[in-house]
Amino acid sequence: MFAIVKIAGQQFKVQKDQTLYVPRVDGKAGDKVEFSEILLLDDAGKLSVGSAVKGTVKAEILDQVQGDKVIAFKMKRRKGFRKKHGHRTHYTKIQVTAIA
Repeated sequence: MFAIVKIAGQQFKVQKDQTLYVPRVDGKAGDKVEFSEILLLDDAGKLSVGSAVKGTVKAEILDQVQGDKVIAFKMKRRKGFRKKHGHRTHYTKIQVTAIA
């Protein structure tokens, strides 16, 4: 059984007991969260798509983490212009506990 669920504006294919990193979701480690916006559900070969999908994806927050540092460097040659910006994107590590 798997589902395609929309989390924080992005689509993820999830299965039971799967661990994945999603864009930041509010909560602390150990909190339970539910995602009700399911786009597709496969239950042993039986597909449900769109508004026919009934159910939720239940998950547990494992940790709040940061991604790798991304450097944005801009430079114009022969002008002495250099600009360096960096950032680390925030992610939430979750584990899918049930697809119901």
